Amino acid sequence: MTSSGRLGVQSWTELDGRSTTVVVPLGSIEQHGPHLPLDTDVRIATAVAEGAAGLEAGESTGEGQVRDLFVAPALNYGAAGEHEGFPGTISIGREVLQAVLVEYGRSACRWAHRLVFVNGHGGNGSVLAAAVKQLRGEGRDVAWYGCNSPGGDAHAGFTETSLLLHISPAVVKTAELVRGNVAPVSELMASMRAGGVAAVSDNGVLGDPTQASEADGRRMLSEMVAGLSEALDAWQPDAMGMLR
Repeated sequence: MTSSGRLGVQSWTELDGRSTTVVVPLGSIEQHGPHLPLDTDVRIATAVAEGAAGLEAGESTGEGQVRDLFVAPALNYGAAGEHEGFPGTISIGREVLQAVLVEYGRSACRWAHRLVFVNGHGGNGSVLAAAVKQLRGEGRDVAWYGCNSPGGDAHAGFTETSLLLHISPAVVKTAELVRGNVAPVSELMASMRAGGVAAVSDNGVLGDPTQASEADGRRMLSEMVAGLSEALDAWQPDAMGMLR
C-alpha cells in the first residue's frame, strides 16, 4: 500500500515495514512586520510540505500515491537572531538548531527510509546544510528543500504577504500593509550583520507588501509544491544535501 498522511496521527503499526519518506516543515518564530504573524515561515513550509504530499484539510489522503510520504509536525523554532530587535521573535540559535536537526535525523532514520526538511526561513539554510551533511556522512538518507520563489523580495514583503493571503488570509492585517526597505539585501548585509534587521528597517519589512495578492500567492505556492514534488521524485541531493 502506498499513501500519504500526517505523521502525528499514525500508529506505529501503520508505519511498520514501509518504505517511508518523512517530510518535516521547518520554520521560525520571528517578526514579520506589522501585518503578518510570527509563525509566517512555519505556515509556508507546512503548506508546501502538505501540498507535495497531496494532503487536503483532512487527516490523510486515500491510497494510490506514488510515494509513502508522511508530513511530520512542524519544527517551529529556528535561527532568527537577526530579528531579535523586535518583540515576539524567539531564536534558538545556530548551534542548538543544528544539534536538534542532527538528533531528529538520527532518530527518524532508525525506521524511516528517507527524511527531508522543508525550510521556510532563509536564516536556517546554512545550519541545515551543515546538519544534513553530517547526517549523510553518517549514512542516513537525509536532504533538505528551500521554499523559495524566484525574484521574490526578502522579508514580509510582496512574496510572503501574497503567500499568506492565499494560505491563511484571516491572519493578514491588510490595514497594516506598509512598504519597508526595498534596497537589495546585498546592500543591507553589512548593516544587518552588525545590528540585525532593525538596523535597516524600522517596521521589520524588507520589500513592499502593498501590491501583494492572493492570486500571486496561489501561483507561488503551486510552483513551490511542484518543485518539491519533482525534487522528491528525482531525489538527487547536491553537495550540501539540498534537493533542487
